[in-house]
Amino acid sequence: MGEEGYSLSGRVFHTIRENILSGKYKCDEELKEKTLGDELGVSRTPVREALRQLELEGLVRIIPNRGAFVEGITKEDVKDIYEIRARLEGLCAKWAADRITKDQIAELEENIFLVEFHAKKENYAQILELDNKFHEVLYEASGSKMLKHELSAFHHYVERVRKITLSMPDRVVKSNDEHKKIVEALKQHNAKEAELLATSHMLNTIENMDNYGWDNLLK
Repeated sequence: MGEEGYSLSGRVFHTIRENILSGKYKCDEELKEKTLGDELGVSRTPVREALRQLELEGLVRIIPNRGAFVEGITKEDVKDIYEIRARLEGLCAKWAADRITKDQIAELEENIFLVEFHAKKENYAQILELDNKFHEVLYEASGSKMLKHELSAFHHYVERVRKITLSMPDRVVKSNDEHKKIVEALKQHNAKEAELLATSHMLNTIENMDNYGWDNLLK
């Protein structure tokens, strides 16, 4: 859903959340209602509502009589998200093996080809978009709107980290090769193999982040 599909408070919420996840608002930074309202061109009320919602999501902490502060995404949060995603992505691929359409298979195969093309040209912004699209198609292919919703949320939460890891040539090649193997299992309707490969794909990402260094990823 684009921003135009949200209410005013919804747009404020998504804008502030995006600024936290992108690193524009730093961890422990104070989020002042008036400042945010002036920045976004709204009154304090939708800002206050957004901050309360962000507190429920764990991205903001509100301290009585002091204010709201950015909680952000920590190393532990990212690892937790990828551990959870590993299980859910495996389930997604398992279900997709039985439900995926020929058009969706073709879209995933084209995605793999385009990543190879852009990797040679070092178009990393395009590669990130293609990675987003690959997983969106896979989530849709699972046939479960609940699973798609949960995985899409987790996928977005770690986009800042993914943007860095998918600018590493070695990881791009390995990630795309892992995607290729997942698609092959889906074409064979091999649910068990698809589940194992999708789970491994996420766990490999954690290992890659450990090797790269968390200070570089979350700076």
